[in-house]
Amino acid sequence: MEEIEALGDRLASVRDRIGRVIFGQQEVIDRTLVTLLAGGHVLLIGVPGLAKTRLVETLGTVLGLAEKRIQCTPDLMPADILGSEVLEEADNGRRSFRFLPGPVFSQLLMADEINRASPRTQSALLQAMQEHRVSVAGQYHPLPQPFHVLATQNPLEQEGTYPLPEAQLDRFLMQIDVDYPDREAERRMMIATTGSTDERAVTVLSAADLQVAQRLVRRVPVGEGVVDGILDLVRRGRPEMSELMEVRQHVAWGPGPRASQALMLAARARAVLDGRLSPSLDDVVALAKPILKHRMALNFAARADGVTLDDVIDRLCAPLM
Repeated sequence: MEEIEALGDRLASVRDRIGRVIFGQQEVIDRTLVTLLAGGHVLLIGVPGLAKTRLVETLGTVLGLAEKRIQCTPDLMPADILGSEVLEEADNGRRSFRFLPGPVFSQLLMADEINRASPRTQSALLQAMQEHRVSVAGQYHPLPQPFHVLATQNPLEQEGTYPLPEAQLDRFLMQIDVDYPDREAERRMMIATTGSTDERAVTVLSAADLQVAQRLVRRVPVGEGVVDGILDLVRRGRPEMSELMEVRQHVAWGPGPRASQALMLAARARAVLDGRLSPSLDDVVALAKPILKHRMALNFAARADGVTLDDVIDRLCAPLM
């Protein structure tokens, strides 16, 4: 209990420091922090100019993580991300291969416009996200710990893109939609970023502190009511076994077991972020959309009827409210 309370105080300072640099995106900040506390990866979807890149840079500084950025393009090759082996010749004439690590060897990796990378490059990043190691020339190279990927997508321009396959989408703990800030936040942003001085992020935690926090999150107790609520929610979203007519009629495929695991971890992390000792069903409902939206798909009948995934998930959450 004392550890959770102490961590809650430090996380409050983290949120405050990030909020001084990123304006009007408190929900995005909180959900991203929940994902990092749960040890997962984030998919950020939003139009350009909403501070997605700045958020990653700020998180790296505040959390004491080594961060790098990749700009994904159709001609980006796996070796550009993972690294490659080069042939070196020593003074004695002996030749040997040496591995040069790529940008994936960081603790916080931003993959900008990930859907512009080719499927081959996406699959290479998939292995790194899932296994926390990469394979080059038959040799495995472990990635730094902790390791998190924050990928972005532009929802507007879809020409020349390669939609992420369902298997890779499932590796992201959350899909976070980044919306426009409200008027007052945009006013503060406009004034703060066009003056002679600019607020800078400062380090609050270290990478070791984050790992300790991630281990603590996994020790947070979860009540049976919350466990059953998560199971009911996820299983209700599968058309093969759902008792809801809307799901059977409109959902092509539902969330798998990773959704249950993600909800359990994220609910614990959200409770810790708020300084609470255990999660509640309110946490599950609040996290349902970012965790389930990229793990479900609607069929043609749903699109024809004007049904959205938000509508379906709201219906799934109704018994928990």
